[in-house]
Amino acid sequence: MIKLDSKVPEGKIDEKWTNHKFKMKLVNPANKRKYDIIIVGTGLAGASAAATLGELGYKVKAFTYHDSARRAHSIAAQGGINAAKNYQNDADSVFRLFYDTVKGGDFRSREANVYRLAEVSNNIIDQCVAQGVPFAREYGGTLANRSFGGAQVSRTFYARGETGQQLLLGAYSSMNRQVKLGNVEIFPRQEFLDLVLVDGRAQGIVTRNLTTGELESHSAQAVILATGGYSNVFFLSTNAMNSNATAAWRAHKKGATFANPCYTQIHPTCLPVHGEGQSKLVLMSESLRNDGRIWVPKKAGDHRPPNEIPEDERDYYLERKYPAFGNLVPRDVASRNAKYVCDEGRGVGGGRAVYLDFADAFKRIGKDGVKDKYGNLFDIYANITGEDPYEVPMRIYPAPHYTMGGLWVDYNLMSNVPGLFVLGEANFSDHGANRLGASALMQGLSDGYFVIPYTIGNYLTTEKPEKVDPKGPEFKEAEKNVNDMVKKLLSLNGKQTVDEIHKRLGHILIDKVGMSRSEEGLKEAIKQIRELREEFWTDVKLVGKAEELNQTLERAGRVADFLELGELMALDALDRNESCGGHFREEYQTPEGEALRRDDEYTYVAAWEFKKAGEWELHKEELNFENVKLATRSYK
Repeated sequence: MIKLDSKVPEGKIDEKWTNHKFKMKLVNPANKRKYDIIIVGTGLAGASAAATLGELGYKVKAFTYHDSARRAHSIAAQGGINAAKNYQNDADSVFRLFYDTVKGGDFRSREANVYRLAEVSNNIIDQCVAQGVPFAREYGGTLANRSFGGAQVSRTFYARGETGQQLLLGAYSSMNRQVKLGNVEIFPRQEFLDLVLVDGRAQGIVTRNLTTGELESHSAQAVILATGGYSNVFFLSTNAMNSNATAAWRAHKKGATFANPCYTQIHPTCLPVHGEGQSKLVLMSESLRNDGRIWVPKKAGDHRPPNEIPEDERDYYLERKYPAFGNLVPRDVASRNAKYVCDEGRGVGGGRAVYLDFADAFKRIGKDGVKDKYGNLFDIYANITGEDPYEVPMRIYPAPHYTMGGLWVDYNLMSNVPGLFVLGEANFSDHGANRLGASALMQGLSDGYFVIPYTIGNYLTTEKPEKVDPKGPEFKEAEKNVNDMVKKLLSLNGKQTVDEIHKRLGHILIDKVGMSRSEEGLKEAIKQIRELREEFWTDVKLVGKAEELNQTLERAGRVADFLELGELMALDALDRNESCGGHFREEYQTPEGEALRRDDEYTYVAAWEFKKAGEWELHKEELNFENVKLATRSYK
């Protein structure tokens, strides 16, 4: 029987983490080298954890399916990272960052975790500056800030439009230092395919060498998953094509509960879909909403070029509806409103796009000023679309981007499976029903640099897990299960490709479990996904062998997991009879079309236990709000 215990410490919220760190048991420096720790994923959360744990003296094994750890998808993050430094003297503070994050998540996150995130945010900036991360600076040399959605202060630190890349290079460099010292060993081109439990504890993993096809078992005294989110369940998303949910999902099937899977984020500033053959979508940083103004024609069916539509015939709908925040409303609000105006037939050319216009910014700070801030983003747009954003407004539309749901973790970032820790986007803990912009990088580095080094030591000292033999019976059984799955996939000899099934799954999810959901649509989605899953296992065709590089096999395993996860997303959305953040149920909205929460019934984390494909059991962690008053979100 699973019993969820958040392990949130007692005391005042601004003292919880400090007191908890003091009360946790420590590992003697000489004993740290006796412990092996597995980290799956080398993005910001994984690389920072590997670097820090290696620095402390632990023996770390880091796994990535990339040929180089630095190719992790964190490298694609553009806009920035939040911290409560208050360098702009605009009344920011740790508590304000905490409040904005809880409010932005529509009051569906755990207060204590969010406050800790805000509390350590300043340490992240100091750490990254010390590593040489080239944050943007003012003329006098001080670190620069800009604004992001859901905040009325400027707290976002950035490196032009490539902040994720620069932060990852910092973490990667620190990790490589530990590789040189012998404390970290990197295993490239290895895909996690199963979690190994010994006496109920996570003590190892089974991976497949993507080059040779060989299955390998690795043991440790604790396992950390830092494998990112599951946006690629939609087929088209801003995530890299190889990003997947397999590590988290296989851990879920070994007993780890999956929390709030219906909380998915559709990012408002992405390039519109341009054809059926498209394989992924492209993000345009939210930072562009600092200076760009979003608008559509006031009249439906107005297909004139933007430069021919006069000012009084344009609808700057976010500025009109939300004057206090304007174009910097949270992502869920901006995305839904873009959908609404396009549904009315007012999208660009009558299609699925709205304008992001920099004409006012050009007048205010000049094209050179805009180029200094966003030059590489403008170049990306021009290269992909063939249009010059310095001459005509950008065209944007929402796209799947981030997932707030993930494996359930307690305050120590440990799942309900002892010894299995989950960091970054792979867990559910910090963002509630909607993540604010520039908070993903903050969470990944917070978890890796400043949380897991304390909490994993407490686990190792308290539970004292022994080293286990990777040739033991539990590992042999896990290898057999993986091998059976591989054989089953390769035996399929139908008529459809894996991508055809995945694309159909994506159409179902974006249509019925996307920006807007309904009871009828969700029930249809569950039925259609079940039928599609049956079709996958009877009519898909795989080629090649297991003992070689086989990307068809890789994708088939990931899509098989997506077909189960997609059903759980719809089930979770159907079970939550309210609207909150990125989960918008059409039956639950205010007369103005805003999200209508039901705090009397749904102020909880929905953590689902896997029973078998198509069957889950719901467990609830009640959320208590002692420092932030529950209120209807308003950005007007």
